[in-house]
Amino acid sequence: MSSEPKRAPILRAATVLGAASITGLALSLIRIKVAAVIVGPAGVGLIGLMTTLVAAASVVASLGFGSAGTRQIAEAVGKNDPSAVAAARSALWWGSLVLAVLGGLVFWSLREVLAKHVLGSSSYATEAGILAFAVTLTVVSTAQTAVLTGLRDISAIARLTILSSLSATVIAVFAMRQWGTDGAAAFVIAIPLSSCLWGYVYVRRTRQVGNIRVPLSDLMTQLRPLTALGTAFMLAALAGSAGQLAMRSLIQSELGLDAIGHFHAVALVSTTYITFVTAAMGSDLYPRLAGAISDAPQANRMVNEQTEMSLLLAGPVLLLTIGGAPWILEYLYSRAFSPAADLLRLQVVADVLKLASWPLGFLILAAGDGRKFMFSETFGMLILIATTWACLPFFGLLGAGIAYCVMYGLYLPLLFWLARKRTGFRWNRSVVKIGCALLLACVTVCWVGFQNATYGAWAGLIAAGAFGTAAFSRFRDIGLPSWLGGRPVTAQTADSKARTGELK
Repeated sequence: MSSEPKRAPILRAATVLGAASITGLALSLIRIKVAAVIVGPAGVGLIGLMTTLVAAASVVASLGFGSAGTRQIAEAVGKNDPSAVAAARSALWWGSLVLAVLGGLVFWSLREVLAKHVLGSSSYATEAGILAFAVTLTVVSTAQTAVLTGLRDISAIARLTILSSLSATVIAVFAMRQWGTDGAAAFVIAIPLSSCLWGYVYVRRTRQVGNIRVPLSDLMTQLRPLTALGTAFMLAALAGSAGQLAMRSLIQSELGLDAIGHFHAVALVSTTYITFVTAAMGSDLYPRLAGAISDAPQANRMVNEQTEMSLLLAGPVLLLTIGGAPWILEYLYSRAFSPAADLLRLQVVADVLKLASWPLGFLILAAGDGRKFMFSETFGMLILIATTWACLPFFGLLGAGIAYCVMYGLYLPLLFWLARKRTGFRWNRSVVKIGCALLLACVTVCWVGFQNATYGAWAGLIAAGAFGTAAFSRFRDIGLPSWLGGRPVTAQTADSKARTGELK
């Protein structure tokens, strides 16, 4: 057996993509920090509405080609078929280009309607028209990232993440300082513009397989399943984007624009501080699963390994975030955002369940079960919206955090059931123990923080230290490469671990 266990490649991918994601996170926080200081919670809320609107429109315009294209390219790579890889790339690119142009035109034609009913005023019609370019660029950049992901070009994805974030930060900061609230649309468009430009650079470097001439018949053969599966993925993603947009609309109507600013600030923190883990799932786990989905035991093993590694890597960060929530929001934004600390704590508790659910979602995606994936995403969003609507009048903004906990509490068992029906999946004992321990620790620190912020900070620090120590010990046993101080795994120790179920 190799001196580095099977989990070592997962850790390597998480390390490379994690470093890039952390850099991107830092730069995104700089962008939002500048916006928070210049335009305050209301301005941040407007940026949040615009960002969510562009995301929802881009999901529809892309027709799910990104996720479906990644699967087709990864499947062709797994079969070592260069002609199929080239055909899948061509179908993804030309299909996405047509959809990008159409999506931008439709969005621009609806700019007045969207400004009035989504952004809250017809006076934002010009800004909504500018956002049409963001939709077009987002669809194109999604296709570019899908190519790199399908080819599992981890280093290119990492460089793309860093350079596009850096460029977007320069543009967004300039827009905020130059135009203030009037620069919100430029702030939003900076991200897809930068991603598109740098994506073009890195995709061109993978042209060795793209130089193969693709007959029109092969292109159409790839387009048909790409469109069919992509449509199902699009509807699933649309449910998520529409749900987020509906949630923000509920908060705006019930609590006002400042509350949306608080919510968007918390959402940005809670969805980006674990990006170093979730990025590896989308860029490494998904294409690996797509290439091995016909082997159910191997696919199930990949999901268990990814879930365990994700919980171990993210655990200390989750606990520190819960404990330090008030200071994190004040430092990253301003003191005006401190009232959202309790919401951030609940969001992080929900993220434990989110981390456990994501690998299961990628298993269903890799299997090409578009209808099941669409059903699960729609179910989750309906629960989220209904719970938010019910909780906001009684708990204020904290009701949004309660809604997330309820949603993931029901969404995770549903995904587990679907995955079990598809591949016979079940969590191994190690994943169950780690997940339960982390969830209990997060709930405890959250409760202490609700009672007293200072005690909560100490509880988070102690719990993060204890969990981090246990996680590092586990890494040394199962997955830490030798270049990071791991213990070599000999044939004898591997055989012993296999008997006890540690390497299942």
